[in-house]
Amino acid sequence: MPNKKHILVVEDEPHLAFGIKFNLEKKGYRVTNVGDGPTALQTLQDPTDPIHLVILDIMLPGMSGYAVCESIRATHTDLPVLILSARTLSEDRTRGFDVGADQYMMKPFDLDELFSRVKNLLARSERMVIAKPRPAVHHFSFADADIDFQNFQVTVAGESVSMTPMMMKLLQYFVANEGRLISRSELLENVWEMPGHISTRAPDQFLSRLRKIFEKDPSNPRHFLTLRDAGYRFLSGPEIE
Repeated sequence: MPNKKHILVVEDEPHLAFGIKFNLEKKGYRVTNVGDGPTALQTLQDPTDPIHLVILDIMLPGMSGYAVCESIRATHTDLPVLILSARTLSEDRTRGFDVGADQYMMKPFDLDELFSRVKNLLARSERMVIAKPRPAVHHFSFADADIDFQNFQVTVAGESVSMTPMMMKLLQYFVANEGRLISRSELLENVWEMPGHISTRAPDQFLSRLRKIFEKDPSNPRHFLTLRDAGYRFLSGPEIE
């Protein structure tokens, strides 16, 4: 079974963990279930049996899913992480994206949507591995930020900034389409590689994170703009406006 994609499910509710494992295995994946953060991190350290995707609950015993995700990102920058949580507040989603999650789904969830997200995250991860390095824009500077897409390095005002793969991909897409109005569905299809009709706040949450990093006043952005009921636009400076 080495050709099967290996998914790690980190969920402390046994009946839910069993259900996820059962249904994913019916789809042809190989699934390992663990019930806590330390065991999840230990499982990821085994180089002989690599994990290709993590499905992560937030409310875990002892070590929260947020802390688990942060630890994953410290050593596995490209590993897809899908948070699956009963927490529905916007600040919970924001924190999930801030610690490096690629996607955030709320419980209860639709199985077909879970399958779709798993399939897309795995496909995207495989393309990233095959195509590296592949950024259309290798280097870009604006305001007091300097971005080296090829070497995955970002500095703002001379200080190094930590960025997740999804944040870099979104930033790269904005830079490559500077000045152009970009719809939510376009971002979902080309950055998240999801169907454009799926209802998710991910673009807004990630845009908020980019503003916190690059805008002098995130509440009054000049570079990462939201156009109500239309989409988003990136401007590197006022001369573009």
